Amino acid sequence: KMVDPTLAEMGKNLNEAMKMLEDNQRKVEEENEKKYARKDIPGPLQGSGQDMVSILQLVQNLMHGEEEEETSQSYRLQNVGEQGHMALLGHSLAAYISVLDRERLRKLTTRILSDTTLWLCRLFRYENGSAYYHEDDREGLLKICRLVIHTRYEDYTLEGFNVLYTKQPVIYISSAARTGLGQALCNQLGLPLSCMCRVPCNTMFGSQHQMDVALLDRLIKDDVEFGKLPLLLVANAGTPGAGHTDKLGRLKELCEQYKMWLHVEGVNLATLALGYVSSSVLAATKCDSMTLTLGSWLGLPAVPAVTLYRHEDPSLSLAAGLTSSQPVEKLRALPLWLSLQYLGHDGIVERIKHASQLSQRLLENLKNLDFIKTSVEDELSSPVVVFKFFQEYSNRDQTSHAAQASTIQHPIISNEGHIYDTFNQWLGEQLAQLVPASGVDVVELEDEGTCVRFSPLMTSAVLGTEIQDIDHLVDCLKMKIPVLTSTLQLREEFEQEVRRTVSLLYIEDLGWPGLGVVRYNYHSDEKNDDKQEKELEKINTELLKKLNELESDLTFSLGPEFGGQKNCVYIGMVTEDLDVSELVETIAATGREIEENSRLLENMTEVVRKGIQEAQLQLQKANEERLLEEGLLRQIPVVGSVLNWFSPFQASPKGRTFNLTAGSLESTESMYVSKAQGTGSTPPPTPTSSLAKQRLPGQKAFKRSLRSSDGFSETSSISHCDDLDKLDQRPPNLSPGQEQGPLELERAEEQKEVVQAKTDTEDIHSDKAAPDCTEAEDQASQR
Repeated sequence: KMVDPTLAEMGKNLNEAMKMLEDNQRKVEEENEKKYARKDIPGPLQGSGQDMVSILQLVQNLMHGEEEEETSQSYRLQNVGEQGHMALLGHSLAAYISVLDRERLRKLTTRILSDTTLWLCRLFRYENGSAYYHEDDREGLLKICRLVIHTRYEDYTLEGFNVLYTKQPVIYISSAARTGLGQALCNQLGLPLSCMCRVPCNTMFGSQHQMDVALLDRLIKDDVEFGKLPLLLVANAGTPGAGHTDKLGRLKELCEQYKMWLHVEGVNLATLALGYVSSSVLAATKCDSMTLTLGSWLGLPAVPAVTLYRHEDPSLSLAAGLTSSQPVEKLRALPLWLSLQYLGHDGIVERIKHASQLSQRLLENLKNLDFIKTSVEDELSSPVVVFKFFQEYSNRDQTSHAAQASTIQHPIISNEGHIYDTFNQWLGEQLAQLVPASGVDVVELEDEGTCVRFSPLMTSAVLGTEIQDIDHLVDCLKMKIPVLTSTLQLREEFEQEVRRTVSLLYIEDLGWPGLGVVRYNYHSDEKNDDKQEKELEKINTELLKKLNELESDLTFSLGPEFGGQKNCVYIGMVTEDLDVSELVETIAATGREIEENSRLLENMTEVVRKGIQEAQLQLQKANEERLLEEGLLRQIPVVGSVLNWFSPFQASPKGRTFNLTAGSLESTESMYVSKAQGTGSTPPPTPTSSLAKQRLPGQKAFKRSLRSSDGFSETSSISHCDDLDKLDQRPPNLSPGQEQGPLELERAEEQKEVVQAKTDTEDIHSDKAAPDCTEAEDQASQR
């Protein structure tokens, strides 16, 4: 039974609030109808106040926003779970506990802090350690740097930066560390960037993501000779990119030699809680400090990160900010204290173990896939899997490069490196879209380039990743690999076909994940560049529209929204049965058709304008001739009427008609004689593409198998002629030694007539005369 009614009421209110926030269906219908309601507009604070339901409803609306964003947001909230509710309850309890009297608050915060620190040190095998809880995961390293400065510079508290000026401190970090970590430390500590030394990774031996220990030793010796003070080394137990672990044992020996502080961070530190730990990660337990991010590892929202450290002087820890005399600041550990108790030791280990099993499941499946290159440090226990699509002999004759097989590690041509980066970027985005529960993302590595990364320790607890999600991810990857290989192989053929086509221009865009980029090259004598550019844009836009209207599996687009070429047609990923020559011919023919139609319209406009001007001149000339024929007296109003009454003047009307088809101006005398308008010559046919091939029902365009469709009807017609010849020689079902009786002859004649009628019908539909069957038809007609 709950003794404190306030705690019971707090837990009840939290449960009701979480249910209300997680329920997306509890929106008011009036708010859906009025998208921009007055209460959504910021205004003055209401004097009477609002109840809790109204406030939570407002929070829900702000969280979910518009309808299209509801799915992704609700998906995250559904995986908070009960352990997440405990973490959220900790924040509410911290606010309630802070109002207790000072003595009770001190006892309670001391118990919470000591319990949490003891549990974490035992769980992650860090003996005799202290803990600092912080919101920003870089804040722990910052406090450690201040602790080391206070330790190595005894007069730092009194003299400040003057002590640092006489002997400049140096902090060493790996080149594979988080981006901007060194600069952030220097800015917070007030140190120049010259105090930060980046240590390169291995280039000859070992992992290319591990710190070069021999080079680090030389750098430290050089700094000591120049009068600098080696202060601290930041190592990685799981680099942010590839998840590799530095050689922590050798680095610890080097730090002890030069009296440096060793700090370790990384996702692989989570495996210290498992029963089996690799020796490279186990060496992290001997370091001076380490940072743990339990929120992402265990799927706990709003819990602080923890920095475990060993130091004997509490006064220096207090001066560095690692400990505080304020009891309220110790309440940062309360959400983590509640969550660890809720999960228990077995629950924590099970979550970390599940994430490791997911990575091992994916790694085992990737080993069986062709054209997939993995980059893991330890195949038995690596919790991070990095892989990429890589085809070693793309677009080349493999026999010509067999001698170089042992030396080739990266693409030979520099452009291929950019192409592979583009393709792997597309692959990672596709996998993340098809299997969102997997949590895969795209990462840029210095040596491997663009890769796809799977780090379940950072995502699986939040997204709820399961084994079936990994299997689905592998199935999607198997479907994408043939598309990638086919597109990569056909890119060169497409480029050659486009360059051989006069009216097309190949645009090289290494950042486009697809077959390639093409532009219809518009030829014009127009000197106005703006007008020619507009005409080029018009033709290529119409060309894109025509290509999208075709029944094909290809995707045609204007390219990326930013950074793409203008007035081009971008072709996406393709399959191996693509007929590249037909595709290029269709693009060229469609472009010429659009250009011819455009020029025909321009020519017709010019012809009509000139025809109207000519007609006006001819009509004016005809009026002058009519005046000469009628005479001057007939033009006088009264006299002309009397004269026309006594002596009528017969004149045939002379008009003009413009023939749009012929583009000529003709007289209308024949029209008045025949009482009908002449039709003129037959207009020329509209230019159309003659490259449209016959396709079987259900087949798409640009398929390589369709090349044999033209010969299908000819083969069938010839086969009927061959049957007809065989009927002339021998009736069916009759051996060569048998004689033909009257009944057999009659049946043979009937079958011959049926075959002849079938052949005539096919010839009518195909407009082709079957070859080599003239003699057989004559014989059949005589009979």
